[in-house]
Amino acid sequence: MDRIAVLVVDDEEQVRTFLAELLGSSGYQVRCASSGSQALEMLSGGSFDVVLMDVMMPELSGLEVLRRYRASGGNAPVIVLSALSGAEDAMRAMKLGASDYLSKPFSHEELEDAMARALGGNRVPARQPAASAPQVNAVAAQADSNERILISHSPSMRRVRALVERIADTDVPVLLLGESGTGKEVIAREIHARSNRRNRPFIKVNCAALPAELLESELFGHERGAFTGATAEKPGKFELADQGTIFLDEIGEMAIRLQAKLLQVLQDEEFFRVGGKKSVRVDSRVVVATNRELEREIELGNFREDLFYRLNVVAIRLPALRERPEDVVPLTDHFLKKYGRQYMSGVAELPPEVLRAFTEYEWPGNVRELENMVRRLCVLKDATLVLDELRSGGRTPASAPSLPTSYGGDGDVDPPAPTLVRTPVATPGGGVAVQVLEMPSRGNVPAAEVPANQVVAAPVRYANPFDVPQPPPPPPSMPEAEMSLKDIGKRAAMLAEREAILAMLQRTAWNKRRAASKLRISYKALLYKIKECGIVDPRASAEF
Repeated sequence: MDRIAVLVVDDEEQVRTFLAELLGSSGYQVRCASSGSQALEMLSGGSFDVVLMDVMMPELSGLEVLRRYRASGGNAPVIVLSALSGAEDAMRAMKLGASDYLSKPFSHEELEDAMARALGGNRVPARQPAASAPQVNAVAAQADSNERILISHSPSMRRVRALVERIADTDVPVLLLGESGTGKEVIAREIHARSNRRNRPFIKVNCAALPAELLESELFGHERGAFTGATAEKPGKFELADQGTIFLDEIGEMAIRLQAKLLQVLQDEEFFRVGGKKSVRVDSRVVVATNRELEREIELGNFREDLFYRLNVVAIRLPALRERPEDVVPLTDHFLKKYGRQYMSGVAELPPEVLRAFTEYEWPGNVRELENMVRRLCVLKDATLVLDELRSGGRTPASAPSLPTSYGGDGDVDPPAPTLVRTPVATPGGGVAVQVLEMPSRGNVPAAEVPANQVVAAPVRYANPFDVPQPPPPPPSMPEAEMSLKDIGKRAAMLAEREAILAMLQRTAWNKRRAASKLRISYKALLYKIKECGIVDPRASAEF
């Protein structure tokens, strides 16, 4: 049996390598293209069963490649990949003929589901030789068990575990509450693994990853011809989770209109596909999670009160990691073992000063931040880098000026010249001296004393050469009086994102990679947002 041919199109080599190895281990025959023009050449000269296409690429974007491919008569299913959650690119891609859409980062299960839908569910990739299969399966099983493992020594998490064991075998909805990164998905998987549905599918949907139009199709499916680009019927996630568990992450981000349809599914266990005329019945256990205060969202009109009461049968609130410091060390040991196996030459154990810093740090990103920190240690094998970040708290002090990225040590611009701030200071003899505070290029320089008889100008504030006013945000595409409610919402969201991005860029001294990490979006997505919001990098116009 011939293997299924897959073309991976992405300008990032790391992404191409990861997808090639992942799909290759599943039995697919994978070829890669690093640009849109190379992809078009390969598509014109070869036969592929599925195409995985990134949206954001230099020269030719993924959408333009898709348009040209369809215009030339190409009919292979195209799965669009994008790091821009909720972007309009998803809708445009579907209208251009994309068969599916995945938001980065995505899980192995989500990719496999998208591949199965693209292939119509009637073709299975030829597997690797049987001799290597047990090893692959063993590693996969071990990885799955690691994903589900619940590590905790704290009383608060022991209470969570006891509640999970008590309600696992029931079919009631479960509402998981807590800050981002506290492990809500781990708890959802634990509930599924302990239930009588454990041998059925566990389907995860991130409600914040797609715009409302696509999320409806993703959850409930669509019929052929329901909208432009719907060339075949597509089952929704609820159908795929029949007899199993569906996990709706970030439920607080779901649009009001979809909340009404979700309420119908919870009450009647049936729904209509997009464009469908016949109801579909499902039996899925629903687990939802959010980091928002839903009672507050109800007051603001962002969440339906009746849906809240329907979901709030059993609510489990997960404590932040700073509220259970006794879990930091066992979690660290677990992640060291996990990534030690993955990178083969990982760190066996951490120095005592690193563990001490870990236990004293507040972990605003919770368990997810701890996991990423340990993973970084396993890759870099340099504890000093992590210690410096923990001691600085990863934040720019509120009183500190905004400095260029290169001032943080990762650019090619020389640091600005020291700026002097002179402040009158009373002396014991009743005279007046002037304390000169210097902002050095590196390290700390002690203040110097200037004689009282020296003429000194009035005190001045620190002169930040990068503190330039931003241009106004891009104007709306139509007069405000003619804007629909949807247009007003998009405009308000763009302005809010603009302010949040500007604030984070100031906090990180215009270090875009660090800002992207803090905002929990990809670097490429941040560059796109900066351009979309009309934000100007002050370093481009700064004079030294």
